[in-house]
Amino acid sequence: MTLDDFLKNPMEWMDADGPHRRIVLSSRIRFARNLCAFAFPGWAKKAERQRALEVILPVVKKLPEMESCFAASMDALSALDKQLLVERHLISREHAARNVGSGVVINQQETLSVMINEEDHLRMQSLKSGLQLKSAFKVLDKVDTELEADLDYAFSPRLGYLTACPTNVGTGMRASAMLHLPGMVLSEQINQVVQAAGKLGLAVRGLYGEGTEALGNVFQISNQTTLGEREAEILERLNKVILQIVEYEENARLSLLEKKPRLVYDQVGRAYGILTNARAISSKEALNLLSLVRMGADMGMFPAGTHRVMDELFILTQPAHVQKTVDRKLTAEERDLCRADVIRARLKDLPPPREDSAEPAADEPKETV
Repeated sequence: MTLDDFLKNPMEWMDADGPHRRIVLSSRIRFARNLCAFAFPGWAKKAERQRALEVILPVVKKLPEMESCFAASMDALSALDKQLLVERHLISREHAARNVGSGVVINQQETLSVMINEEDHLRMQSLKSGLQLKSAFKVLDKVDTELEADLDYAFSPRLGYLTACPTNVGTGMRASAMLHLPGMVLSEQINQVVQAAGKLGLAVRGLYGEGTEALGNVFQISNQTTLGEREAEILERLNKVILQIVEYEENARLSLLEKKPRLVYDQVGRAYGILTNARAISSKEALNLLSLVRMGADMGMFPAGTHRVMDELFILTQPAHVQKTVDRKLTAEERDLCRADVIRARLKDLPPPREDSAEPAADEPKETV
């Protein structure tokens, strides 16, 4: 399967409606694993990384979960192709910088991806829509067991799985959820949440993980420790915190509607006006405005299904995706022009926000861990 064929498929983790999908965009579980017979990628010579890739790649591709997958070595992908995969949250920014001796395998639904020779020999992840940490873990745990039958993992009975970064030693697991929190940002409560999460041993990062900005009011919340805890304990603690944050966000939106309804409508209305009329718009501005319209959709200001359109535009307005629409490299100014065209075309049938219909949606069922 070529990358162009692969990108024609809908992203299942974004297209589906998981629990608390209005606020929790996705859940992700990532495992870091290494092989006994090879030096860690950061220490290995190019030839050794290539040998490790030749051992790992066929084992990953033959997994039942990887039927009709996309697989490639990183040196075979263009810079634009790599950035596309980063924007779709399928590889890390660090992996996009890799070339000879590194590779990637992604299933057709874009819910499972395996990076080979990133920081570790294997960085595998499972993605699910909404708050489904337990479900995502089950998928990846099965894949991990299947891989371990053919690959000799570096494992210590005392420490657990051995990884390139000491913070990953132990379970080798990072669990995270991507949350849309415009209510707490508008009500200036977000810093309190970030500080509280830190005290609980959780990390709060931006849209594309460590070192990135929380564009579009989207935040990633994940565990920081992997040593000395079982996977189930990590998942349970993270799940509880996320459910609390979901409740805080719901309350923040409700409070805004009760106390500052005109402010909410003004913010949503301005965002709608710019998005549907702008002839040039930057990636950062587009994400922040799409975030406000998505919140308005959740509050009943737009027709049902509008939030799904916003989620699609979160991805389609990113730089590599904009360039993919015209199949050529664009300057920053050309991207801004093209991005505005994409947004206007997608929103041409979206009616203006209905001020009198603004109300919070009903509560959703909570996931149990």
